[in-house]
Amino acid sequence: MATITRFEDIEGWRRARELARSIYLLSADGSFSRDYAFRDQVRRAAVSIMANVAEGFGRGGNREFIQFLGHARGSCAELKSHLYLARDANYISEENFASLYKLAAEIEKLMSGLMRYLNGTDHRGAKFKSTVNSTPRVTRTEPQEPRAEL
Repeated sequence: MATITRFEDIEGWRRARELARSIYLLSADGSFSRDYAFRDQVRRAAVSIMANVAEGFGRGGNREFIQFLGHARGSCAELKSHLYLARDANYISEENFASLYKLAAEIEKLMSGLMRYLNGTDHRGAKFKSTVNSTPRVTRTEPQEPRAEL
């Protein structure tokens, strides 16, 4: 497995971002866009997938990362359930349903595979590394905004 130095390197996060973007676009039009509570719940489930991957990675420990990957996987299942209702309510086409459902299922598999990998490794996570002579896990390449002095 390739070295992951930032959450953006995680294939599951990238695919979850793609899924969330698709959900936002589909739920912005027609009857779907006017069913505010349902639209917002579907969007929250989609966003939760990528957010949990990022947050778990950011915790720096494998046990916490695995826990958050489990939350992401649960959000995938929630979203898949919502897709059935969106299809039943004619908010999305059968083709969109199939495509989104397939992507959510792929993301679930990616999360499960990463969880299995993390469970099988002796590495405990970046937060357990010695801070002496260690390099930071994430190196920022973009310029930092100056801080306002009080």
